Amino acid sequence: MREEHEKAIATLKRGGLILYPTDTVWGIGCDATNAEAIEKVYRLKKRAANKSLICLVSDFKMLQQYVEDIPEVAYDILKYAVKPTTIIYDDPIRISENLIAPDNTLGFRVCRNKFCNILLKKFRKPIVSTSANVEGAPTPKRFSEIDPVILEGVDYIVNLDRDKKSLPPSAIIKLSNDGKVTIIRK
Repeated sequence: MREEHEKAIATLKRGGLILYPTDTVWGIGCDATNAEAIEKVYRLKKRAANKSLICLVSDFKMLQQYVEDIPEVAYDILKYAVKPTTIIYDDPIRISENLIAPDNTLGFRVCRNKFCNILLKKFRKPIVSTSANVEGAPTPKRFSEIDPVILEGVDYIVNLDRDKKSLPPSAIIKLSNDGKVTIIRK
């Protein structure tokens, strides 16, 4: 696993795209602070730039470095969540501008997958995570279902968990600084 972390980090540091297993589905990832890398993700997925992507972080400490004001309820939601949960926060900071939604929000997920968590801690920055499919196509449930366009469009494919079935996508909750809670996906 160590070698996979090293290769993925080297790719991320040079602005490349990785294809990697997450705590939910196979994801396309890049450095969340690198605007050019983020553009590559949008082009590869054929996704409109105004449609948000999410970021993975290793823990609350990392999350606090990239969100201006985390509502207290976020800690409770994440503490008691029974499945991976992405929370959309107001006012992200120190993140590439082209990753932030027009309403100045961005989704983050504290990742509990062992490979991803170690990767995030070693990389020391959030990593973009978006499903490994072209916009409009179904999300692959297994590595073998990933479109060749995606496989050929990334710079490094992590060689782990290729036989495992993906878990369902994460729950998505939007927490506004004014206290409003909106469930986007259960």
